[in-house]
Amino acid sequence: MIAGYIAAVFIGISLGLIGGGGSILTIPVLVYLFGLSPLQATGHSLFIVGATSLAGAFANFKRGNVHTVTAVYFSLSSTITVFLARRFLLPAIPTDIITIGNFVVTKSLFTMLLLAIVMMFAAVKMVSAKSEEDVTHRLESNILMIVISGIGVGLLTGLLGAGGGFLIIPILIFQFRLPMKQAIGTSLLIITINSLFGFLGDLFNEKINWELLLSVSALSIIGVYIGSRLGEKVQGEKLKRGFGWFVMVMGVYIVIRTLM
Repeated sequence: MIAGYIAAVFIGISLGLIGGGGSILTIPVLVYLFGLSPLQATGHSLFIVGATSLAGAFANFKRGNVHTVTAVYFSLSSTITVFLARRFLLPAIPTDIITIGNFVVTKSLFTMLLLAIVMMFAAVKMVSAKSEEDVTHRLESNILMIVISGIGVGLLTGLLGAGGGFLIIPILIFQFRLPMKQAIGTSLLIITINSLFGFLGDLFNEKINWELLLSVSALSIIGVYIGSRLGEKVQGEKLKRGFGWFVMVMGVYIVIRTLM
């Protein structure tokens, strides 16, 4: 339990440093350290990440590191998708999805494995991505691509309880051509909107442990301010690559732990 509360601070530090990664830490912490089921963890994760990201977005907004127009366009499509996915799509997935011999792919198993696959994919993108200076030649995204990107991230957020920061950051850098620091602040605002609206869908479906939720959120908010301060002193490119490798390790760990 103590380890879980310590980890809650690091969830916030992660969000403050790179504008993402909170969900991929929160779900394993809630499942493995606090004993929640994967499905419970996804809903609780949305609130924790949303509340923490709100604090981080406010801190970045005061520094001028939030591109509000971009966040609004992106969030319009992703927020609606998150709510619909949590309210209707997730409850519609059967408890036992498929049986292969004696092996049953359950809803919980599918959720954790899908999260791990998305994490490893995002890790490869972050590690191999070009630096900000190499992005300036790319064309700006049109409205259709913004909507498609928002729907994709919203669907993953709704299904996995993941705020999507580890996917949003590359999109903001390569499609919207935002510098790393501004991408972090903008990502936090998008995550806030997506996660908290997604959590509203869970109020109809899941029993909420409010004591756990509020205590973990409070510690994570402390962490986001620590991470935000640290991020001012560390080069964004180094943070992105280092975290990419960390995400990869976490993804592999979840696969091993889930299948064992």
